[in-house]
Amino acid sequence: MQETIAGLILSGGRATRMGGGDKTLRPLGDGTILSHVISRLAPQAASMAISANGDPARLAGFGHPVIADTAGAGPLAGILAGMDWARPVASHILTVAGDTPFFPANLCEKLDAARNGEAGRIAVACSDGEQHPTFALWPVTLHDELLVFLGGQHKFRVRAFIESHDFVEVDFPMLDVTAKIVDPFFNINTPGDLQEAEAIVRAMI
Repeated sequence: MQETIAGLILSGGRATRMGGGDKTLRPLGDGTILSHVISRLAPQAASMAISANGDPARLAGFGHPVIADTAGAGPLAGILAGMDWARPVASHILTVAGDTPFFPANLCEKLDAARNGEAGRIAVACSDGEQHPTFALWPVTLHDELLVFLGGQHKFRVRAFIESHDFVEVDFPMLDVTAKIVDPFFNINTPGDLQEAEAIVRAMI
């Protein structure tokens, strides 16, 4: 198969610090958190799906497949479901978190280049010395190994699976938004974070 990259938005968190509900559907700028994530990911992937449990109808307006996973198994379960969805049409999936609206516009390009042609290598994003394991480029050939991993006693840690395989870390610079330094992987967990994200959106206009 020719190498093709599909995008997967991991949107299965419970948002307890935001008062529950669908955190990614909270308003942000002229859209929602999720619509900002979709806009960032769309130019970077040949196709896209959203990993989320519950009634898929609430996300139907975004126009992308909604994929359920094993509830309670964390992001790795979403990644596994995404691999299963993508395997017929893609060689890799690019995963991004649904609550992180400012991730780099060249995320896919840099991760793909860092693989250096190694088909089985995972490329994972970093910034400011910190790894961001939900922002990674995954070969779908790891599907069966991930299935076995989730059946073991690994507490479903994404980092643990990555570090048990061939992987490369790719560093991304901070964003300079009108003299304010912002981590591109800043994620929205609290109402205060959402207020900060609103300020960033206004500054980027």
